[in-house]
Amino acid sequence: MSTVTPSDKDSKPGDSDSSGKQCDTKPQRRRRLGVPHAAKLYHNLVPAYQAFWPAVAGRNIRMAIGRMEMAAGAKVLEVGVGTGLSLPNYPTHIDLTGIDLSESMLAEAEAMIDRNRWQHVDVQAMNAESLDFEDNQFDVVTSFHTVSVVSNPTRMMSEIVRVCRPGGQILIINHFRSDNPLIARVVDSAGNVTRRLGWRTDLELETIMSELPIRIEERYKPNPFSFFTIMRAICKPNQIN
Repeated sequence: MSTVTPSDKDSKPGDSDSSGKQCDTKPQRRRRLGVPHAAKLYHNLVPAYQAFWPAVAGRNIRMAIGRMEMAAGAKVLEVGVGTGLSLPNYPTHIDLTGIDLSESMLAEAEAMIDRNRWQHVDVQAMNAESLDFEDNQFDVVTSFHTVSVVSNPTRMMSEIVRVCRPGGQILIINHFRSDNPLIARVVDSAGNVTRRLGWRTDLELETIMSELPIRIEERYKPNPFSFFTIMRAICKPNQIN
């Protein structure tokens, strides 16, 4: 996962329509879009991220993906794929695209894809707040521990909903501000530190989800002591034919 800043997007003849949106979710494999990563922090933290983060987040991601129903050939998008921590947990019968802004992290994800000789996975450099995909293009959109590090979480979630088809599934895992006032105050006290590291602790789930055309099917914590919330929603339920 990586922070998001506005950036110019490179284009390639035949890859986009008149609106500038990309028409094909599977361009030449791992084609780089040339998006520079604004924060050197993530480049420097890749080794620590790989060593530490799987122990913190890996089990929740594995469990949540395992509970999802993904049909053969389903088009799946992961926003904030990072170093590819989640990639081994997806079924191989789907068409999976992962996007991230960090070139350093994507390089690690690409190495994982090559080692495993996966043909069902493609990763691309892209801004989570301005996805280069058509509306209603994906059957499933996932994002793990990313919405609290982007500059505009509401915009990111709006983009996720835009590219997910009516009736498609959205899966989010993230830390959100606790409903318990005592816990919320304790966690908020670390906000000055975490903001300097690139993420926020005061993000409220209702703030970014309440106006979206989604129906939340599940919202739960993996255990009573977890800081993380798992949310699964149906996208645009009122538009299902």
